[in-house]
Amino acid sequence: MIKPARAGALLLVVAIAATACSGGGDATLTIYTSVTQATVDAVVAGFEEANPDVRVEVFRAPTGEVTARIETERRTGSLDADVIWLTDPLSMYRYQADDLLATWDPDGADTVPADARTDSFWGTRVLHLVIVTREGNPDGIEAWRDLVDSSLSVALPDPRFAGSAFAALGYFGLEPGFGLEFYEELRASGAVQVSSPGDVVTGVAEGRYHAGLTLEFSARVAADKGSPIETVWPAPAAIAVTSPIAVFDGAEPKDGARGFVDHVLSSTGQAAIGSTGWTPAVTGIDGPLPPDGANIVYPDWRSVFERQDDLVAGYAAVFDD
Repeated sequence: MIKPARAGALLLVVAIAATACSGGGDATLTIYTSVTQATVDAVVAGFEEANPDVRVEVFRAPTGEVTARIETERRTGSLDADVIWLTDPLSMYRYQADDLLATWDPDGADTVPADARTDSFWGTRVLHLVIVTREGNPDGIEAWRDLVDSSLSVALPDPRFAGSAFAALGYFGLEPGFGLEFYEELRASGAVQVSSPGDVVTGVAEGRYHAGLTLEFSARVAADKGSPIETVWPAPAAIAVTSPIAVFDGAEPKDGARGFVDHVLSSTGQAAIGSTGWTPAVTGIDGPLPPDGANIVYPDWRSVFERQDDLVAGYAAVFDD
């Protein structure tokens, strides 16, 4: 929660950078997030520069760890976060259903695409799930269904660990022509589970896998560093995930937390997101875009939320030995 700064108080969250902790602010804003470190650093730096009386503390971890921490704190009756900034909207729908999120209208909310916002959380950036292959794509992989091939070693990130991987599960699980049967076919053809999209990229770059499902961002960053990999924007479509932000209703006071959301959705905050390699949710801001001709699909997150238990159970039945 936002609270008066106290000398010698122990930090309960990970401070993101020296610049984020150097000020002598009058209040502390606590953010729980699964967003990449560089992006959080850039956005928080801009916010603190504009709000020198607020010091920001961040707990950053993969989605599964962030949500587990929140559930633990809810059970003890002491939720420490003011702002929640996640990779995918699934948990936000649960927190919204549990009346944990503040309902309001941030500055700039109307610049976020209508399908990426509700009255209590708003998309901040767009992630794209694609296929990563070995350099030159020697196996000619062009579509998601090309991964169902017993001659290929294929890796998939765990949707219970990585929010982006759950986005893929949500899309495939509810999409006609795929369903959970798609995961059954992948497993039957020899596909293996790894923890994260980054692990998929590393495995393909090291030659352990022919291909896998990953974030375009992860593949692009690795390729820029010289990894021998290639990104395929697959048919029928790459899967887009909006990365939502919200304020917990118990933030005290709400002004600092809401001000942070306003900053993230502002042109300054969106430019910081674009500068760290992500596609901003607000159009017209510089940042990487899908290539011309790439098809993009957005999961129906409300339907995914309603089916999440069945989807996770179905996935576990396939990949848990």
